[in-house]
Amino acid sequence: MTWPRSNLLGALLAEESAEALVVLAGSSRDPDLAPFVGGARLGDACVVAHGGAAWLVYFTSMEREEAARAEAGGVELVHPADFGMGTLRREGKTHEEILAAAVQTALNRAGVVPGRVAIAGRPAAGITVAMARTLEEGGWKAVSGRGLMLALRRTKTNGEVEGVASAARATVDAFESVARMLAESTVRERGELWLGEERVTVARVKRLAAQVFAGHGLEQPESSIVAPAEEGATGHSTGTPARVLRAGESIVVDLFPRGRLFADCTRTLCVGEPPEGLVRAHGFVLEALERSLEAVQPGVRGWTLHQRVCRLFENKGFAVPDKNPGTQTGYFHLLGHGVGYELHELPSFRKTGPGTDELRAGDVVTIEPGLYDPEAGWGVRLEDLVVVTADGMTNLTPLPYALDPRHW
Repeated sequence: MTWPRSNLLGALLAEESAEALVVLAGSSRDPDLAPFVGGARLGDACVVAHGGAAWLVYFTSMEREEAARAEAGGVELVHPADFGMGTLRREGKTHEEILAAAVQTALNRAGVVPGRVAIAGRPAAGITVAMARTLEEGGWKAVSGRGLMLALRRTKTNGEVEGVASAARATVDAFESVARMLAESTVRERGELWLGEERVTVARVKRLAAQVFAGHGLEQPESSIVAPAEEGATGHSTGTPARVLRAGESIVVDLFPRGRLFADCTRTLCVGEPPEGLVRAHGFVLEALERSLEAVQPGVRGWTLHQRVCRLFENKGFAVPDKNPGTQTGYFHLLGHGVGYELHELPSFRKTGPGTDELRAGDVVTIEPGLYDPEAGWGVRLEDLVVVTADGMTNLTPLPYALDPRHW
């Protein structure tokens, strides 16, 4: 068995004129290391990839069973005993020296000749500096592997798509629970929402979503967004925990849990009678979302889809980012982004830069148009998570779009 991305990695190394890729990581949750280890849970680890193969180094024999899971995914293992881990520790070697010995062993096994070596991963700065120095002493030239790893992780394998889809299914469950909570709430004094004998606050809604995610074995490393009215109007306010939700106001709910990979989805809800401006904006945002979803297919650039939404909103009288840079009202963000081992990764919906080429089958992206009016105190964003397929896309977050949670 070979590592699934061996051919792509070889091509990317050739583009960089690099002999090998070295990934340094404090754990298997590092987004640059995660594609090499599958679902294995490891502490300190590193990878050397060269010549169509990848060598994973782990540092404690207690993790041998976890490392074996990575080996089943097509990587070769370098065990602690292979580079004299015990002896090095007894000799009092520093962490950097032990890591250098481990990487040197992997480089030797890979048959890497001196040349350019791309370094990726998220180690402490001192470790990166020490590793670069070690490589240079051995005749290698250390260069950044950040762009290479982003390109390598961009198009998802079938297993990775299922990892995103699994997190997305939990996200759908969480949204249904949130909608049910809001639909069952009652309106009391000052329009406050109550469920039972407690007010419905931002924190209460977030707690419910977190409970659903925990039940699915997911975590929320970047929290979540429950942003009512004036907070939702700013775009990415996460919401004040003690803020009580009220009838007739927009509630932007943006959930992005992580299992092995991330999911990402947004809906905007309103309990009771919504203001006319909110209803109008919600209709335009839904139109933009539906048009964009219909247009997602291989060969289309994210920037092209973004500009189409800009023209739609501009024609409705709203400020848009390509004509009104820096605007804080109307539409002021990009239409989408890639999702995977990080919440935001390639492909990009920007005009220029890495990952701005045409969408391709296996890309996992969000489509998230939005409109915002801080003066009126409402925000609307609708976001679906899709995987690009050979003939279009598959929506991983098939949820209702209705403002009124009672219509869910």
